[in-house]
Amino acid sequence: MSLRPEAADSPPSGIVEVSTYGRARQGVIPMWVGEGDTPTPSFIADAATRSLAAGETFYTWQRGHPDLRDAIARYMTRAYGRPFEREHFYVTGGGMQAVQITMRMLAGLGDEVIIPSPAWPNFAAAAGISGAKTVFVQQSFGDGGWTLDMGDLEAAITPRSKAIVINSPSNPSGWTATEEELRQILAIARKHDLWIVADEIYGRFVYEGSRAPSFHDVMEPDDRIIFVQTMSKNWAMTGWRLGWIECPPELGPIVENLIQYSTSGSPVFVQRAAIAALDNGDAFITHQIERARRSRDLICDALASTGRVRFLRPQGAFYLFFSVDGVTDTRAAALKMIDDVGVGVAPGTAFGPGSEKFFRLCFAQSPEKAAEAARRLKQWVLSL
Repeated sequence: MSLRPEAADSPPSGIVEVSTYGRARQGVIPMWVGEGDTPTPSFIADAATRSLAAGETFYTWQRGHPDLRDAIARYMTRAYGRPFEREHFYVTGGGMQAVQITMRMLAGLGDEVIIPSPAWPNFAAAAGISGAKTVFVQQSFGDGGWTLDMGDLEAAITPRSKAIVINSPSNPSGWTATEEELRQILAIARKHDLWIVADEIYGRFVYEGSRAPSFHDVMEPDDRIIFVQTMSKNWAMTGWRLGWIECPPELGPIVENLIQYSTSGSPVFVQRAAIAALDNGDAFITHQIERARRSRDLICDALASTGRVRFLRPQGAFYLFFSVDGVTDTRAAALKMIDDVGVGVAPGTAFGPGSEKFFRLCFAQSPEKAAEAARRLKQWVLSL
């Protein structure tokens, strides 16, 4: 069978492997993928129901319905304290399609994309499917958590480099770049004429302040930055598959073409749900964050009490990235953890160089469920 190597060699997901292994098990607490256990709120779902009842079941604008693009601009204006216009936003079928389209615009065969690691594996996979090579810049982990060395980042640049991917707050590590670090990264990108792909999906999901530092705080209008976003996390809409790209308006026709030749646009009723979320969902986001904070603390306190687990309490996103003394094969250990105590986490082997001895746990769960997971995890660690 003759297939393009970019497709045939796309790597299997270590996250999917573990979730597939444990998904059908009774009593397993699933903390392996990046979603919580809260269904989409009714005020969002009801907007979709009304849209369907009104017969909005036809093709629509490839760039996204103007009403939704206006709603995104309103949301961004509230969140970032400066005006945004519709023409910067293009609606995609989830954050993953936003990543795919962005990679297809920026890098192809023979090109390189620079990604700090630990990293969500889909960045590198999207680059590879486009024909590009990923160059990982390994972050270091110490008493202050994960750090990105700017010298290492700049040293990774070659004549083939096209883009730097920055995910802050980070999935999986929780690393959150300071405003000064963002300025330094932007200066490096400007110096070498590189694009920045900014994944700030968890920018609102922080435990101090109203949001994380953003490239929006340091960039100029002509900077080469493309932002990828999703409705999935803030508004408990993982299954709705809707996101957006924020980019310079001159790229709009290209983004529109790539949407047309992949999904031909997103369903109108889903876009109506997104409008309701963006316009009326701020209180729900606050509720989600406080709930996750309680669950984070329950799990962190339990694991810290064992004296055998190494981590930094995350200040952003909703993942705990931790290592356990004596555990080196996290893939095997994650599968065994499902069998032994019924808790599902993702192995660090899924998240790039420097992550192999870590586990990723999604704590966007009810405090009751988190407390039970904490009890089981503590039992598992102490039994090793």
